[in-house]
Amino acid sequence: MRVLLTAVNAKYIHSNPAVYDLQAYAARFGQKAELAEFTINQPRDEILRGIYLANPDVLCFSCYIWNISFVRELIADAAKILPETEIWVGGPEVSYDAGRFLEENPAVRGVMMGEGEQTFLELTQYYEKGYKALEDIKGITFRTGKGEIISTGWREVMDLSEVPFPYENLEGFEHRIIYYESSRGCPFQCSYCLSSVDKRLRFRDMRLVKRELMLFLKHKAAQVKFVDRTFNCRKEHSREIWNFLAEHDNGITNFHFEIAADLLEKEDFEIFSRMRPGLIQLEIGVQSTNLDTLREIHRSMNFTKVAAAVRTVQANRNIHQHLDLIAGLPMENYESFARSFADVYALRPQQLQLGFLKVLKGSYMHEHTDQYCCLYSGSEPYEVLSTKWLPYSDILKLKSVEEMVEVYYNSGQFQATILAAELRYENPFSLYEELGEFYEKKSYENISHNRIRRYEILLEFLIEKEPERRDEYRQILTFDAYARENLKSRPAFAPAPEHKEGMRAFYKWEEAHRRYLPEYVQYDWKQLSKMTHIEYFTVPIPAMPNTYEQNGGYFLLFDYRCRDPLTYNARCAVVPVHLTEQGE
Repeated sequence: MRVLLTAVNAKYIHSNPAVYDLQAYAARFGQKAELAEFTINQPRDEILRGIYLANPDVLCFSCYIWNISFVRELIADAAKILPETEIWVGGPEVSYDAGRFLEENPAVRGVMMGEGEQTFLELTQYYEKGYKALEDIKGITFRTGKGEIISTGWREVMDLSEVPFPYENLEGFEHRIIYYESSRGCPFQCSYCLSSVDKRLRFRDMRLVKRELMLFLKHKAAQVKFVDRTFNCRKEHSREIWNFLAEHDNGITNFHFEIAADLLEKEDFEIFSRMRPGLIQLEIGVQSTNLDTLREIHRSMNFTKVAAAVRTVQANRNIHQHLDLIAGLPMENYESFARSFADVYALRPQQLQLGFLKVLKGSYMHEHTDQYCCLYSGSEPYEVLSTKWLPYSDILKLKSVEEMVEVYYNSGQFQATILAAELRYENPFSLYEELGEFYEKKSYENISHNRIRRYEILLEFLIEKEPERRDEYRQILTFDAYARENLKSRPAFAPAPEHKEGMRAFYKWEEAHRRYLPEYVQYDWKQLSKMTHIEYFTVPIPAMPNTYEQNGGYFLLFDYRCRDPLTYNARCAVVPVHLTEQGE
């Protein structure tokens, strides 16, 4: 009996923890299941070929919002080429309307609903040993031989510590994200989230957690993402893990946590202060700062505390913070969202994700769409189209803002220029709004621009707005370009290089004194000039220490071996002009 657990991920770097958990739990009881992971970017014929060659007796698909249409098509074709194979599905995208899914997909025998480890085990035992009848397996909806659809109801949740660790062998995960859970369930009741459906919060035994984290650290995994819905909802649990990671840091592995920032306290900040830059990153769901919206979606959040916590974490410059907003929530119109944006933007997170409401099956929001006059797409990802407060025309404008934020803020490639451009706006939201309008006016949208072209478009936009600042913007853009990369070709927007002889003089001085580039001690001045970059400026660079003090021109040295752990920009140092003068 061959059972194949199949995952279709959004990207190659992703992995599917559900199928690994199911396989590991079944193996504990002597039941064997094989795994096959694909991506939605692979040709469907290629995936079908892999499934066909595996020749499973039972074929199981893990279904999510990002892959359900793709999986439906795979199921239809797989049933044709493997007519004797029984097909089962599971996951959040099929659990909450299992009967309807079976009606619409006649090739599927059944749906595993909700938490699946014990259900999957009993299903494999049914096929392998005739264990029980399908009617006796809790947590499934299935089709009988006569075509009748029967549900056995939801299964009780299990002790999380009973789930075996699925990553004992990390071969094949060298270039992929590993997903790990130390808890299941969520204590909060946010109406748009499926986690609010499962309020039975459970934690994995801390002895197991530490042993498993040590394995990730020992193997120097690149990134481990905790999938706990609110990681720090139990302070003792989160602090013990954060302390453990700080004490056993291997200098490489990054751990990602989704947290409630307003729950952070002094003890948490003390732990964070001891961490290596890049050891952890924090994702903080703000969603909105509109109090009416927060009440309506049953979200418990104190934004004043969130803001204070974010700034306290920022002070140590060692932790990447990712803050989220959701457009399309009840009680929030375009102007209100712009205010929420300004509130969160003022915190200067490394990433500001502007997302759109997804109306998920099984959620409170899904059940109250009529009340909110909420229209959403009929196929996944079931994204909001309009609400009582936000017409589709405003959704389109917010989509444009989202794209501009992604390109010009979240990329981190335009930091100084954006800081300079913001000065003319009361609300920075307007900057990204006008940028989006500029892209549309110039027909630049829906084109895949390279990085240098993005700089050129930004300069074109800024000069149109403020032609008197042309030279200033050209210089600041040049700073941003060289801060990120030692460009082989000088950008067309960069001012003509000046003081070449002075730059050569500096590198000769540095070869003799080794003050600014101590990590390059084995290189001569010519090599130094190729491995680093020096640029002449006559305007201050926003957020660049000391440049505002310069009278007249000054030089900046870009050191690409030493980068900021949060921005990835090269280390920059102001070079005194006298060091570039011949004869010094």
